[in-house]
Amino acid sequence: MQKFAVIGLGRFGAGLARALSAAGAEVIAIDRHAKPVESLRDLVTLAVKLDSTDEEAMRSQGVAEVDAAIVGIGEDFEASAVTVAVLKGFGVPYIVARAENAIQARILRSIGAHEIASPEEESAVRWGHRLQLPVLGQYVELGEGYSLISLPVPVAFVGKTLIELKLRSAFGVNLIAIERTAGGADADLEQKARRTTIVPSATTTINDGDVLVLVGADDAFKALPRD
Repeated sequence: MQKFAVIGLGRFGAGLARALSAAGAEVIAIDRHAKPVESLRDLVTLAVKLDSTDEEAMRSQGVAEVDAAIVGIGEDFEASAVTVAVLKGFGVPYIVARAENAIQARILRSIGAHEIASPEEESAVRWGHRLQLPVLGQYVELGEGYSLISLPVPVAFVGKTLIELKLRSAFGVNLIAIERTAGGADADLEQKARRTTIVPSATTTINDGDVLVLVGADDAFKALPRD
């Protein structure tokens, strides 16, 4: 089960916490105010009132062990930035931070946010679906419940052909392209700049370092191996 921390329980954060919890994820919901915490107490795994800039308080609630954290603090940018720095210090694998403008977005990225959320442009439900997917790189919604994603090749797929993987029958997804770099996983910077796109056939072998471009239902992507 995936584990998320949602920090800042305004409209965006609270909606996202509910969406992730409803999808079956383990959710730690955090806010410095009691009212939003109480409103989610029976809907998520853990709802706690604390100051997210307090490193020890965050660690005591298990935030250092989450798979991803979403900083939805809206009005206090300083608190948002410090929170991102705390999460980065914990080594949280994936950090999404809310930004109100381009300057805030640049600052948050520079201190450790992997991606920026703009609630005015993206709904909490959409982010709930996206965070449940096995890769958080390229993501394109194709319609209700269907998406295109790019997936760094899992170890279990390396060296196998598409016939052997049976992606459609085993997972319900379709591989439409492979992005490959010269030199594969051990490529240097110059080689990595020379990316090629391969249209796969049934006998195409998956290499270490490949990125798979897949189309399918959001629920189907959740079953794919992550590494």
